[in-house]
Amino acid sequence: MRIDDQLHIDTPEGARLTLSLAGPLPRALAYGIDLAIRGLALALVAIPLMLFGRGGMGLYLVMLFLMEWFYPVLFEALWQGRTPGKRMMGLAVVHGNGAPLGFNGSLVRNLLRTADLFPMFYLTGFLVMLITRRSQRLGDLAADTLVIHTPPARPARPHRDGDSEAPDWPLSRDDQLVLLAFTDRGARLSAERQEELAALAYPELAPAAARAKLQRVARHVLGGA
Repeated sequence: MRIDDQLHIDTPEGARLTLSLAGPLPRALAYGIDLAIRGLALALVAIPLMLFGRGGMGLYLVMLFLMEWFYPVLFEALWQGRTPGKRMMGLAVVHGNGAPLGFNGSLVRNLLRTADLFPMFYLTGFLVMLITRRSQRLGDLAADTLVIHTPPARPARPHRDGDSEAPDWPLSRDDQLVLLAFTDRGARLSAERQEELAALAYPELAPAAARAKLQRVARHVLGGA
């Protein structure tokens, strides 16, 4: 049985991204952690709400609905594809091309959890993960999302150009993917090749200045400053 696997994605810019796909076991553990967190939160509010009779019961049922369906959507959309359980297990959800997860993708994959739960205990989702090439359940297939292992944080390294700079244009997901590829592959490229690529983003600057500026923008966007 496949537990985890490697996925290689070739970007249009010629860079190769390597993602480590998460198998059923770490995903189940992350789900269990999130389930415990939701249960604890609901238990903490249940007693005081019961003091308000039917009104409190109605409010509790609303909170139960919101926690069940929008807890993962909220965290995944705002926390780089991670719920607290996924964060503890070192997992994250991304789009199929490696781009960061958006709200719509998170909403679709989580609304289809009902189908993955059928007939009980996520049996359908488990079986689908085993037979799909990229360990995707039905919700992932519909939203074109992947669950991956996130690499451990790298120790900070000194830079001559250690500062960061906010981008001066609105970034799309493709732009973020290009910056990720540039950062990941940059150490294996010659300075001349890096300057050539950076000049595509900043043709008005000298090659060395364009390279330095793109590195600063990448550090700002990827949180590496």
